[in-house]
Amino acid sequence: MQNQLIAACEAKHAKSDLPHFQVGDTIIVHQKLLDGAKERLQTFEGDVIARSGAGARESITVRRLVQSEGVERIFPIHSPRIAKIEVKRAGMVRRAKLNYIRDRVGKATKIKPDPKRQVALDAAVKVAAVETAKAAAIANKEANTTGESKRAAKRKLKAESTKK
Repeated sequence: MQNQLIAACEAKHAKSDLPHFQVGDTIIVHQKLLDGAKERLQTFEGDVIARSGAGARESITVRRLVQSEGVERIFPIHSPRIAKIEVKRAGMVRRAKLNYIRDRVGKATKIKPDPKRQVALDAAVKVAAVETAKAAAIANKEANTTGESKRAAKRKLKAESTKK
């Protein structure tokens, strides 16, 4: 009974627009940060070495090298602070956790690419780009229903604001 209630509450907070990625993939995590009064995005690119939890509590561990020093960060996937996650490269691994990479140096830390999954990722990126271009074109047409140019519309708005 209680597990169903918890699952129902977590379903509200779970994100639905996450890409499919696995341990071993190289991803870019766009995180929202407060910089004084402004909010900006900061990216963290690295290999997914672990994925843990389930539902809204799911998190990933991402590792990258900064000045030949390993840096790991744990991100809660469904956090509102995570703006988006992009999959850059598909990797082929045979384990669920890649903790052994911490002890390796140089070429031994490389993860083999997975060409089959990479083709699927590239196709998904192309489809998403086409869809966003179509949505932008539709929004442009709806915004300009009167048939006047953007410049003329700006002039008209400026004239109206000076009259008031």
